[in-house]
Amino acid sequence: MSEISVSPEWLKHQLGRKGVQIVDASWYLPTQKRDPKAEFLAGHIPGAVFFDIDAISDRTTDLPHMLPDVASFAEAAGALGLSEGDTIVIYDGVGLFTAPRVWWMLKVFGAKDVRILEGGLPAWKRAGLPLESGEAKPEPAQFNPSFSRDTVRSIEDVRRHLAAGDATIVDARAPARFSGEAPEPRPGLPSGHMPGARNVYYEALADGGRLKQPDEVRKVFEDAGVDLSSPVVTSCGSGVTAAVLLFALASLGKTDVALYDGSWTEWASRPGATIVKGPA
Repeated sequence: MSEISVSPEWLKHQLGRKGVQIVDASWYLPTQKRDPKAEFLAGHIPGAVFFDIDAISDRTTDLPHMLPDVASFAEAAGALGLSEGDTIVIYDGVGLFTAPRVWWMLKVFGAKDVRILEGGLPAWKRAGLPLESGEAKPEPAQFNPSFSRDTVRSIEDVRRHLAAGDATIVDARAPARFSGEAPEPRPGLPSGHMPGARNVYYEALADGGRLKQPDEVRKVFEDAGVDLSSPVVTSCGSGVTAAVLLFALASLGKTDVALYDGSWTEWASRPGATIVKGPA
């Protein structure tokens, strides 16, 4: 167990312990043809609650699963039985895909001890550990939020960073989408990247659904031309896998990092957007 992750063996011994909460953060792209809520109902880690990143989001924007306002998040988290002082363990059904998004959201709103289950639900199942089925019945809790503005970037923030050159934008999308060779999954949205952005495909940071070792993580970023001594802002298609990059950077102890919540969906859909084709 590290400060940001726990093993299935560790979590096994925490089941039912007061102050340890478990969250299923599974979410899938339409092309994956998986239903996260149906899978949760069929089988989840005992005591887990289901965190719906589409439902717990800003409903006033046309952008997908953007951060909700502070009060809305606190209400939703409390309804799931989560308190900012709990040890909260997040997992997803892939291994390392959407759990980091909820890890980041909880930290943005003031949760003090948030971990990710190493290898996610697949690792739990491979270890032969127990599952339960049906709806979760959490006891409501009080989540007292405190918003960490420094870890979130808006499109205006990103434009300022690009103009000043004071942070590196690192994009988690697949290389062919980053270069503009492959289309975006959202109809009508052009592919390509922001000027000066670097590309670290989120899947390059995992091995068998687990985050790679810190020396390997560092090499992935450095090979992509990312200066780890400078501030980093992560991006992706819609702010989900950008959090995988943040989680990986946290494993290196890097703290001058933030996530561009609107990500490529916002950038490429706004009038006058600068879109670069080709490699970084």
